[in-house]
Amino acid sequence: MSHTLGADELNLLDSWWRAANYLTVGQIYLQSNPLLRDSLRPEHIKPRLLGHWGTSPGLSLLYAHMNRLIRKRNIDAIFLAGPGHGGPALIANVWLEGTWSEIYPDVSRDGEGMKLLFRQFSTPYGVPSHVSPPVPGSIHEGGELGYVLTHAFGAAFDNPDLVVMAVVGDGEAETGPLEGSWKGISFLNPARDGAVLPVLHLNGYKIANPTVLARKGDEELVSLFRGHGYDPFFVVGDDTARVHAALAETLDACHDRIREIGRARTAALADDRVAHAEGMDGPADRRRGAGGRHLPRPPGADRAGPRESRSSQAAGSLDEVVPAPGAVR
Repeated sequence: MSHTLGADELNLLDSWWRAANYLTVGQIYLQSNPLLRDSLRPEHIKPRLLGHWGTSPGLSLLYAHMNRLIRKRNIDAIFLAGPGHGGPALIANVWLEGTWSEIYPDVSRDGEGMKLLFRQFSTPYGVPSHVSPPVPGSIHEGGELGYVLTHAFGAAFDNPDLVVMAVVGDGEAETGPLEGSWKGISFLNPARDGAVLPVLHLNGYKIANPTVLARKGDEELVSLFRGHGYDPFFVVGDDTARVHAALAETLDACHDRIREIGRARTAALADDRVAHAEGMDGPADRRRGAGGRHLPRPPGADRAGPRESRSSQAAGSLDEVVPAPGAVR
């Protein structure tokens, strides 16, 4: 297994991530002067700020690295963003890759298109602050807190070649629907279904309050998720280069495990064909999908942006919504 992230690839990933972060901030704050070619003035700032910055860098980090995995291993995959108000991060990435402009040609990939991208975010007749139906490829709206795993398992059922990355916000993880959805792994059948790769975005934010899971130690989290049937992986840190390297290595390792499950699926199908030819049922544990009970879950989170804004703490604070309230004129 090769998990080496070369210098060029690291630079490309980090450049993409930083560009997506800028586009995210622009959607939340700016209504004009998108490239900051002029000195920033109060009239450039939106009078009403929406969208959650706290969850956005992590979503963009995972989106970039999932695209790396797709390109590296030529896999069929879909990305579902569960955290509420994470829309600007996904819109930023979809615009960066060119898909947004293909669907909406008026939002061109230049300064004027960027201005329109910023102005249409979370405004009347624009696009919502969640990953809503206008976002190309969306099958789940982040504002429906608690349902991302339900939709992820639904997408994987009867779709054996699909890998579904489902990002779970740690505030969202406290909802009843999400807490119950972890058990969906018990219904995946490796003989006919795809793989669900849940990612708990454990950054501690929950509308200016700490989350329950963020207060738990690693050992308790491992016990919790192994009890649900998952194999937990952790990606943590403040050093950007190390986080990139660790996340790339972890996703490679996760996909290696998924391919192991795929090989077990092939063996199970062969055994079932033999069993049916003999007029028998296949092994009960394979029919239930026991091999699918060990799908890995890498919690990935990083913190980006300024450490402080005026006198308010930004990076590392527990305020997820708009950590620079003084920007409102």
